[in-house]
Amino acid sequence: MTVEELVRGMGAETGIELPPLRVTGGDPVLPSVFRVDTAAAASVGAVTAAAAGLGGGNRAEVDVREAAAAFLDEHHFMIDGVRPAGWSPLSGDYRTIDGWVRLHCNFDHHRDAALAALGLPRDADREAVTRACAGRTALEVEEVVTAEGGCAARMRSGADWRVHPQRAAVAHSPLVSLTRIGDGRAQTPSGTADRPLDGVRVLDLTRVIAGPVATRTLAAHGARVLRVGAEHLPEVSGLVVGTAFGKRSCHLDLRTERGASALRDLGAGADVFVQSYRPGALGALGFGPEELARIRPGIVCVDLSAYGTHGPWAGRRGFDSLVQMVCGIAHEGGDGTEPRPLPAQALDHATGYLAAFGAMAALTRRAREGGSWRVEVSLARTALWLDSLGRARAQEETPEVTDLLDEMDSPFGRLTYVRAPGSIDGARPYWASPPPRQGEHPPAWW
Repeated sequence: MTVEELVRGMGAETGIELPPLRVTGGDPVLPSVFRVDTAAAASVGAVTAAAAGLGGGNRAEVDVREAAAAFLDEHHFMIDGVRPAGWSPLSGDYRTIDGWVRLHCNFDHHRDAALAALGLPRDADREAVTRACAGRTALEVEEVVTAEGGCAARMRSGADWRVHPQRAAVAHSPLVSLTRIGDGRAQTPSGTADRPLDGVRVLDLTRVIAGPVATRTLAAHGARVLRVGAEHLPEVSGLVVGTAFGKRSCHLDLRTERGASALRDLGAGADVFVQSYRPGALGALGFGPEELARIRPGIVCVDLSAYGTHGPWAGRRGFDSLVQMVCGIAHEGGDGTEPRPLPAQALDHATGYLAAFGAMAALTRRAREGGSWRVEVSLARTALWLDSLGRARAQEETPEVTDLLDEMDSPFGRLTYVRAPGSIDGARPYWASPPPRQGEHPPAWW
């Protein structure tokens, strides 16, 4: 299918009619047998077309090369000419008795859980982890680390994944699930073609890549985005800066009544609530979609997860690199001998843009028929979609994208970043402010 056909299909699946989308350029751009470029152009194109529809624009446009570059933005993001470190020394792929397993140790508590599961001290190095994995099966490592509260994924083939019960659960879900969950009056957006989300208030309770990309995309189209973090929650320092363009940032401890009360007050004034905690985690604190719809009739709740909200792995921790391992992508990319991931965190980025598209589709439905809405996307469902796009002739190298970079001063220094992709009637989305320091703003709308 062409990018245009894929985008039209997303509009039909979510019940909205999208304005025409013009696609320039073509793939392959990124070095992968998977059609990552098509996924990039389609997910960015869907967001751009939905934004055009909300703002009364006549034509949306996406360039395949620009969309692919946006999927690599953390590779090009720099602070004063230096690229921030992105991975923990213990994160990575390990050979086992019968294959490969990947450990995700970027958060200290996930690292400590993995080491405890493997019977290693907290100061163990990569060599010790390599020896510990080498004496176990990949499935054993996956299971013991997961049981300890860590993050691990055995490399599976596509055939293995096709018979897995979680794959079956994911396959029964739409790529972008949009469900009406309550009442609310119809609300006509006040944005324009160049800033279609002007006046839309977005609460951002996300971390790492997919969720922050979704809310950063909403900010690029004019939304007021308030990121809600907490001092006790771990962050990946470079990512938390690079994905915070156009946002404000506050800290709330939702374990306290004061923090929960402040979030309820913010929720009462929000249009969109985006969260990427494990399914049920915020619901246990009183901030599930149904509770939010009671607090603020007409709200759009966007839920991002690794493996979806149904099936045996619904509550499992997961990240892009782990999902690539379990669903056959890393296996096929490496010809089955050793893992070879996609050239970008494509599941994260595509899911982020699809989440932003889902939010805009829900706002479109809200304007037309009222109601409160829930949007659900997952990395595993995005992986299934990417697999369905077929295969491409892989390029040898990632292309140069210097002409797609911009710079901005910030509290952290001079930032180099990939500019927001797409355009509406010739106007490009943009971020009106640099990333803030974490927690520098009060928990209030402006």
